[in-house]
Amino acid sequence: MTIQTGTLSLSRENVSAYLHAGDVIHIWLKALIAETEASVSVTVKDVELARVASARSEEFEFQHIVVSDGGKVVLSYDPSTTAVSVIYSFDPGRVLEEGIRVLHCMAANAPPQLQSGYHFRPPFGWMNDPNGFGRFGGKAHLFYQHYPHSMRWNTMHWGHAVSQDYLHWTHLPIFLFPAAELSMRDDGRGGAFSGSAIPDGDDEIRVFFTEQVRDRKPEEQIQLSATSADQISAGNPSIALPARPEGLGLTLDFRDPYVFKGPDGLWKMLLGSRDRSGGVILLYETSDHDAAGGWTFVGVVHREDRFGMTAAECPSILPLGDVASDETRWALIFGLLTSRDPATGRRNMSSVTVGRFDGREFQPEFEQELDFGSDAYAFQAFVDHDGPVGLAWLANWTDVSKSVDFPTAMTLPRRVLLDGSAILTPPLEAVDGLRHKLLDETSLLGGKTVEFVDGTAEILLDLTQAGAPFELSLDHPEISLGVRLDEEGLEILFDARTGKPSPRYLAAGAKPAQVRIFIDTGSIEVFADNGRWVGTKRIPSFAAVRSATMKTGTGGVAAARVWQIKL
Repeated sequence: MTIQTGTLSLSRENVSAYLHAGDVIHIWLKALIAETEASVSVTVKDVELARVASARSEEFEFQHIVVSDGGKVVLSYDPSTTAVSVIYSFDPGRVLEEGIRVLHCMAANAPPQLQSGYHFRPPFGWMNDPNGFGRFGGKAHLFYQHYPHSMRWNTMHWGHAVSQDYLHWTHLPIFLFPAAELSMRDDGRGGAFSGSAIPDGDDEIRVFFTEQVRDRKPEEQIQLSATSADQISAGNPSIALPARPEGLGLTLDFRDPYVFKGPDGLWKMLLGSRDRSGGVILLYETSDHDAAGGWTFVGVVHREDRFGMTAAECPSILPLGDVASDETRWALIFGLLTSRDPATGRRNMSSVTVGRFDGREFQPEFEQELDFGSDAYAFQAFVDHDGPVGLAWLANWTDVSKSVDFPTAMTLPRRVLLDGSAILTPPLEAVDGLRHKLLDETSLLGGKTVEFVDGTAEILLDLTQAGAPFELSLDHPEISLGVRLDEEGLEILFDARTGKPSPRYLAAGAKPAQVRIFIDTGSIEVFADNGRWVGTKRIPSFAAVRSATMKTGTGGVAAARVWQIKL
């Protein structure tokens, strides 16, 4: 991923960089002392270009500055009266290729300093759900839930990045801001919650998102839409859906619009909600060519009440073949908020249900769990040129603390494939290109320890027969970690060593013939039999996995290869 830093020097009160005429600076500042104004002076070649100020003392205020003349730009402020959260600059004409240059951020929102890493992370601040994942203007765009000013959830913005291959990302300016009244305080009352994006003409993007305002009457959550002509900033939003459908006994949960083209050629919208029985997924449609308005409620397209879940969250649906064909199956994917599997203790699981969809009714045929590790939440996907591709937030809400920083990442990009009566979600083919160096193809198989170079690795195990047992131990300085296949199934072995029992991350009954394991700083992802069973687990530490050792049954593993992984 790309984070350009330019030529800068940072002193106690000054941030400086060499910029060009027409470059844009984004800055967030706030007053540290009540009734005392915060200010930042911006000078170019020792001539003051602007002085931005804020009287706020609760939340940072955003300022947009255009550099009138190229040269050394200095931003200076008094740290006893003024706090500056983020400063970045960019060339508006080149930002889609070059990205932003982060000039300053605080310790509270600074990204982790990792020696390496190949998963998507934001350039600063908090991140959760992927949003608006799609291809626009020839590039893959990823939007995401974002709070710029700390590593903890708060008032929601949309972050933004683009890529050619879903692996190497270029960070762009913050795309979508919360409503003005929500931006005034850091009390987490709401903001621009999750949603999706569709093309709007040749080069424009139309986004749909939930606006959350806690305690707003009668609706805390409504659906908004906005367009972007330049692909880097959203215009003023308009209301797409002002209220929940009546007569269904729904709770205030009414969120996460996913807009897609149905088999009848009309734009459709899925929304997650909840009634007294459990989670429901709502379906809307419009005959408007641009999906700009005219949305009407079709009905409840799916219900789910397993595992004590409350709301269905972040729904998406994908055609697994020709959209117009009556024979095409569709994959309906969503999160089961607050669900708990009594057999394993896992929480907030995600489900995929496959069936037929005619544009108005969904007829389920089979379902399976999306990820047995349960740390691939809010999965969002779309149909790209060569088929469906998606990714998820590499975390789980049960691990989030209101008092502890929680840096996170996105999963590896994954395919969504139909194989008979099973859904496969293998890593995208481009992931093969991350293999930097073959570290071993004999020692691990022989029971010896294989040292990792920098904590990143791919391990590929070919078994002599489906379900042949093995146990892979991964040496981590702070947790117990490994992968095991036995008569119970395929399992990620995880113990945070807190003294409290950990859930079991188990794909019960799985008997794969091949297991592919990706290790990064802060995560492990397991793909078995081309994604038939997938397990994702966040590691709550930035300490690196140091090595791997494997025990096998007699002749159970035919080949074991280990690569160093690198972007």
